[in-house]
Amino acid sequence: MRKRTPVDLKKVRTHAIGTRENKVGVAQFGRPSRKGEGFSSFLDSLPDILAAQDFRAVVDAVLRAHRAGRPVVMAMGGHVIKCGLSPIVIELMDRGVVSAVAMNGAGSIHDYEVSLIGGSSEDVGEEIRSGRFGMARETGEGILTALTQGTAKGWGYGESLGRFILSQNHRHKALSILAAAARHGVPATVHVSIGADIIHMHPGMDGALMGGATFHDFRLLCSVVSDLGGGGVFMNVGSAVLIPEVFLKAISVARNLGRKVSDFVTVNFDMIQHYRPRENVVRRPTLKRGTGYALTGHHEIMIPLLARAILERL
Repeated sequence: MRKRTPVDLKKVRTHAIGTRENKVGVAQFGRPSRKGEGFSSFLDSLPDILAAQDFRAVVDAVLRAHRAGRPVVMAMGGHVIKCGLSPIVIELMDRGVVSAVAMNGAGSIHDYEVSLIGGSSEDVGEEIRSGRFGMARETGEGILTALTQGTAKGWGYGESLGRFILSQNHRHKALSILAAAARHGVPATVHVSIGADIIHMHPGMDGALMGGATFHDFRLLCSVVSDLGGGGVFMNVGSAVLIPEVFLKAISVARNLGRKVSDFVTVNFDMIQHYRPRENVVRRPTLKRGTGYALTGHHEIMIPLLARAILERL
């Protein structure tokens, strides 16, 4: 083998720093936030760089969509409700910002249990040892009753459950996202994977009934997604698999039917960025047709920040 000698760096060419383009300049720097300043001033104090820049862009996109009458869809996994964010999502609906909600089956269960007893999320590790996990009687019976009554009237999963909660004497129904959606006439869809949720184990559960209700909601979401073009916003908060897969298919249906779903914004909020949300929410649907953002952080911090930033500027 040929013997190698160190490179002589004296022959390297340099150039003046003023001729170089920089990705970061002092105009983009943050500033210390001062005691007593309002939230808007705090938001303005953030650096105009990377995630802070994207966060502002998402706030701007939601506000533009709201003011232009374009859809703002908040889709979510069950963790959003388990993190205590229902009042914040409901406030965004109350103020007319969020115009449609979607959730997985777990989200609908947590939403129902919160309305019923003011709590949810059992200790799985403890309960599964005895076979008690997921077997709370009232949860399965209540949701089955809601679906039975609602589908008979032509409603889907989300509307059936939301209207049922409104009709009941649940102590905490004001904290139900689905009930709030029913109250406002906001489309609310629930997307179920059979076998994935606790109520699917219950003795009275009807798979055909549940499948029909969630299929109705898939078609309803396709209708909502068809209208995203021209400035709409779709946010996925914490669903790692189900919602991203459903959203991608809804986009395909909309475009197959001739809807020009372009010039819209998608956002994935999560504690860890996963493959399917990155591809099926942020990248693939917006490729050459929109803008996608990925914002990483704990839901219990990021979503209140987002809501406050939006409401401050309304």
